[in-house]
Amino acid sequence: MASASYTLRFNPKLSRNSQGDDVRDGLSAAVLTGENLWLCCDEATTLERLRRTGPRTFGQHCQYALADLIELPDKVTEEVDLEGMGEAENYLWVIGSHSIKRRNAKPEDPNVAKQIKRLAKVEVAPNRNLLARIPLVLNPDSGDYELHKSAPHPTAAGQKLRAAQLRGRKPGSNELLEVLAQDEHLSPALRVPAKDNGLDIEGLAAAADGRLFLGLRGPVLHGWAIVLEIRPEHHRKGRLRLGQMEGGRHPLYKKHFLDLRGMGIREIRQQGTDLLILAGPTMDLDGTIAVYRWRNGLFQAHDSLTPADQLERLLDVPHLPHLDRAEGMALLSEREMLVVFDKPAPARKPRPHQILVNSFDLPHPEPTKA
Repeated sequence: MASASYTLRFNPKLSRNSQGDDVRDGLSAAVLTGENLWLCCDEATTLERLRRTGPRTFGQHCQYALADLIELPDKVTEEVDLEGMGEAENYLWVIGSHSIKRRNAKPEDPNVAKQIKRLAKVEVAPNRNLLARIPLVLNPDSGDYELHKSAPHPTAAGQKLRAAQLRGRKPGSNELLEVLAQDEHLSPALRVPAKDNGLDIEGLAAAADGRLFLGLRGPVLHGWAIVLEIRPEHHRKGRLRLGQMEGGRHPLYKKHFLDLRGMGIREIRQQGTDLLILAGPTMDLDGTIAVYRWRNGLFQAHDSLTPADQLERLLDVPHLPHLDRAEGMALLSEREMLVVFDKPAPARKPRPHQILVNSFDLPHPEPTKA
């Protein structure tokens, strides 16, 4: 169902990080604002902005360092593992995976004992525990949206937009992790690496009323994927806190369980009152990647449980074994969705500093069943 291929062109001077990793090889989220396509890479500490330069091309690469806009919990060179972005009400929201990681074994090393020992090492990366909003303002002269640490509100005279992030009582943590540490479903997953079905946030959708929907790639509980609904609000300069939520068992968040046939969530996008879910294998597995429509997902009055027959499967995203893992999607229109990939196949890289991505036609919503 791919309707077209798009070419994304990156600036050679900006496309590689300090470790030599290329932005195009780890795209993890995408958001469209006007003529600008915003991208993030899970191996970087930057946000990338491209501009539409043709019917099927985006270029004019501009890069923003996160450390210039917010305060990173750890070193500015330590990856943030950015996995989700959303846009609403003059802010770009960004989120890290909030996961811990296990060292991987190197099977080519003849020292088997050493490699087995590596598998026992688990690391906490504070930069991954990032949830922040960044002022996003249209520059009328250039026609581009720009990120700022603070900026005058474009429509509310005398008000300012300010970058802010969720903090916690302990350095490197945040309030979300602290409240989830008491959750009956998720507390065990906080101590488990993402690749072992531990906590792994990989999707973010931002609603106009301030609510965020966080899609979890893991844990998947007996086949059920999880969406967390929260409402971050201003606390004090540069800081957010979790606002009160009505209808959930916990006062600061709601939990929504979706039967995605054992798949986890890789991205979430809002379309009207529906939420579009990019679903794929949890942990470090290969398997089906599909897009679902969660009807009226934006307005669930309580914690919810949605069985598979109430989720509309829109399309499957083709991919190769171990390659072309769909990680992010951006709505180009009500009928077209752009998908970006982590670990792209060589055929997607016909030229240096470029990547081919796909768009897919979105079918009209099916009539609601009586």
